[in-house]
Formats: sequence, structure tokens, C-alpha cells
Amino acid sequence: MANFNILCIHGVGHGDDDRLLVPSWTEAITQNIRRWDPDAAVSCDFFRYDDLFDHAPLNLATYSKAFAKLLASGVVHGIGDLLPGSRGIFELPEQARWTAGMIAQWGSEDGLRADLRARLMNQLGKKSYGVIAAHSLGSLISYDTFRRSPGALAGKVLITLGSQIGNPFVRDCLAGRIEPLDARMWYHLYSDRDRVFTAELRLQSERFAQISTEFDKPGDILNHDPIYYFNHPAAQARVWFDVASARPRTLAREARLTRAVITPPNRRALLIGINEYANPANRLEGCVNDTFLMSSVLQECGYDSADIRVVLNERATAAGIVERLHWLLDGVRDGDERVLFYSGHGAQIPAYGAKEEVDRFDECLVPHDFDWSPARAVTDNQFVEFYSQLPYNARFAAIFDCCHSGGLTRDGGPRARGINPPDDVRHRALRWDSALQMWVDRDMEAANRSLAGSRARQEYLGANGATRRLGRAVALRGLPNARYDRERRELRHKGAYLPILLEACQEQELAYEYRDGANAYGAFTYCLVKLLRDPRRRGAPTFTNLAKQTADRLQKLGYQQTPALVGPRTLLGKAIPWKKPGRTRKR
Repeated sequence: MANFNILCIHGVGHGDDDRLLVPSWTEAITQNIRRWDPDAAVSCDFFRYDDLFDHAPLNLATYSKAFAKLLASGVVHGIGDLLPGSRGIFELPEQARWTAGMIAQWGSEDGLRADLRARLMNQLGKKSYGVIAAHSLGSLISYDTFRRSPGALAGKVLITLGSQIGNPFVRDCLAGRIEPLDARMWYHLYSDRDRVFTAELRLQSERFAQISTEFDKPGDILNHDPIYYFNHPAAQARVWFDVASARPRTLAREARLTRAVITPPNRRALLIGINEYANPANRLEGCVNDTFLMSSVLQECGYDSADIRVVLNERATAAGIVERLHWLLDGVRDGDERVLFYSGHGAQIPAYGAKEEVDRFDECLVPHDFDWSPARAVTDNQFVEFYSQLPYNARFAAIFDCCHSGGLTRDGGPRARGINPPDDVRHRALRWDSALQMWVDRDMEAANRSLAGSRARQEYLGANGATRRLGRAVALRGLPNARYDRERRELRHKGAYLPILLEACQEQELAYEYRDGANAYGAFTYCLVKLLRDPRRRGAPTFTNLAKQTADRLQKLGYQQTPALVGPRTLLGKAIPWKKPGRTRKR
């Protein structure tokens, strides 16, 4: 008869006082293991930690203080990012409200986190556990402990469910990146119907598996119930079968074989071009041409046509773009090359903060179905989910031919690639000046204001600190930040992956269209491709030289736009990872 010792770690506070928690978890876990091993002896112990949070009252004042401390320390994702789809903490049901607050408290108090880690390691030393099951806040405590304690999970199965580990706000608290653990197997049970700030994890490890466990509990708007996760058919078939039969090597081998069959090629490119928008006034002319132009030059640079995907106009909805970003950036390995090219409008969306008022702008790409809401945009918060976990030795370059500050076409002038908001959205960022008797811009109480002092910081945030710039959410790893650096060292990683960003213009400039005879193109794209095709060039240019030469050519053509280049300095000075244009591939 097999013996199974399970350590259970509950979620948000008051779990220690919940009389139903122990019997419900024990029954569900026991039944699921005995489904595969009817004679199994199952023992469930419970990790208790609520008292460690009792030094501060569970109220909004405590949690507001915690959020403020985190934002001041350099965490760039605020409460609006922790609470997607909600204007603020006051809108939330009580359980979700306290969960958000306790996550902020956990992230902001180094002493609290240290005490939680010490207590968990102490309990692990008292007994040999084969499985650790951690729900919600308990999963954060588990990850924080095990990532800093190599070997503590050796030979064990970790099950996380209803977890916020991958939430952008939490990821910032963990120095911008989530790394695999040294467990025998780590299962992450995920449901996108769980409304308590849960998130997917994008880890590349044969010892990690994310299991889709969607459920809809009747009468429960949160769908955060751990028993529903435990009893989900997908969890029963994969997770509890592994626990009961102890087959990690077989599962790892199956994972390797699966990847060998579905592994994408080492080069891929996604090209997005949008001329047609719902408002005829926002129509552009050269974006579709840009994508075909970029596709042709990439193929000259060695990309196979089958490895380039194009999405245009009405097919380039927010959902359509996200779906294709999965195609581009899922399953990336060390040494792989990925290119994202976008040609269309850019914009800034006013975003709500902890006080339920606009305190910043989020830069975004403008899909075909854009409506000035984050749900129908591609914002930095969405983009970072795809690139922050990429392998450090992969190459990912994102090229944007659009404005980000917004702009309208002037009569008789060149067409600009940016749109201004409708009046109701614009009103969020204005205030009435009684003395001037005029509408003026609000002074944003930016969460990032303390990070906006230097030119280096302005590359990643807006010039006033109130703008989250596209593709830069995790770029602060290169800036001085003692807390961030300490977390990164203790968690044993280099920080989040940082892509190379090549943009058509600086923050306060506009990106314009250019007409080559009867054909319209983005001025930036047209100049960039001309330089890549220059027959006088010997070898591939560096990103730095390419950006400078493109800027020089735009200036000669009379365009008041200067391309922006951001990325790891060690890569910007190296040649672009494409072979010299014009030469055929050796057979």
C-alpha cells in the first residue's frame, strides 16, 4: 500500500479559521488519488500562516499603504494591472478585494515574506512530503520560498491552482520574471474564468505543465474554488494520475517527444498592416504595402515565406493579433529569431489607478476593432506577457511604424499614423482651470513619477513618468533599483527578457506616410527597407547604425521624425541577426 503525504497551502486570509477547509481539501485529494490507487493511504497536513498578516488590520488603509510602497520601490504595474477589467479595488467582491490587498501586503513587506518562507521551510523539515498543493496566495508563498531554496522541492510534485504568480503586478514583485522550479513536476492548474487575478504561466521546462481547468461554479462569480480545480477532469487525468503512479520520467519523455514534433522553426515573423478603420477619418494608405515590402526584404534576408505570417485590415482585430502573437512567441528556444512588424495607428489610453481615477496613459497599438478600451487594444501589459519569459539567448525584434502620442492629419500635410481620442475619453485627462477659464491637461499622479527623472528612464516611461510605453514594461531591470536587483539575485535570474524595439518616431513626434509615385508606404518603413537593400552595403548593419542611417534618410526627405531604438545595449551594437541581403542560402 502506497503512502502519500500532502502539504496543503490555502489561499487568501482566514483559511486557518475555515472549518470546511481541512475536510473538503482532504476528501477531494484523497478521492482523486484513490481514483488511480484504490488502496492508497493519504495524509494531508495544512500550512497555517494567517497570523503573520495580523500585525496590520485587513482594511483599505493597510492595502493602500502597501500599494504605494510597492509603486515607490519601482514596481511599475499598479493596482490597475492587478485588477484587469476593473476600475478599482472598491468595485470588487469582498474576497477578491482582500486577496488584492493581501497580495500587495505580501509584495511590499520584505519581513513578512521572509517570515512566511522561514515557516514553510520549517514545516517541510518536520516531515517528508511528496506533494505540495498551493492555492491562490499560497502559491505565491510557495514559489517565493522554493525559488530561493534550491533542492527544497527535489523529488516532490508541486500543484498550483487559482494562482496569481503570473499576474503582471506579482511578476514585478519577483523582479520581472518567473523561472522554473526544481520540482519533480510542477503542475499549474489554470482557468481563464477565475476572476481573482489569476494568470497563465509561460515556462519552458519539461518539469512544468500548465493544465487548462476551466469551470463555472453555479452562483459563484469569482470561480476561484480550489475543490473545482482539484476535481476537474483534466486534473484527474493528468495530475492525480501522475501523483498516484509516480511516473515523472515517462511524462518528461512524452513532453520531449511532443516538442520534437511541434517545435516551430528557429525563424518566424509576424507582419501586421491596417489601413481600414471604423472611422473613415482614421483611414491610412500605406500600411498594407508596408507589410508586403517588409515580407519581401525578410525573405531576401533568409526567411522562408512559410515562416512569415501576415494579418491585414479587418482580420487584424485585437483578438486576431493576440492569437497570432501566440503563433510567433510560443515555444521559443535559445537561438531562435523572431520579428514582429506593425504598421498602423498608435494611441494612448487613459488608465485608472488605485484611487479609481486616471493616473497614467498606456501606449497601445490600434487594432481594426479598437474602441479606446484595453479589451480592444494591444497594450504594453498584454505585450509583456508574450516576451518577458523568452529565453535570454533568443532574439526578438519588434518594429513599429506608428505614432504613440497620437495625432491627426493636417490639411495639406502628410498623413500621420496616430489618432486622437473621442471627447468622452479625452475628458478623463483634462481639468478645468478656473483662473484661465480653459481646459488644461491634468497633472497625472503617476505611479511611475519617481522613475522618470533621467533620460534613461524616459526611454522606458513617458517623459513625465505618466505614460507606460509599449514594449518597455520590464525594461527597468537595466536601471538602478536596489530592491529589484536584490530580488533578482535571490531568485537566481537576470530579470525579464527585453526585446529590441525599433520605432518610427520619438515619443512626442508623429510617424508619417510617404508616397513613392502612386504607391503609399510608411516613410520609416520605406527608408528602412531601402537601407537593408543597399547594394553597397557589406555585411549586416548593427541595430544602432540602422536606426541612425534611417533617421538621416528621413531628415533628407524632410520628415520631422527620428526613429527610436531601445533594447539591451550588448545587442544594439551587434549586427542584426539576418544574413546579408541579396545572397542566396548555401545548400
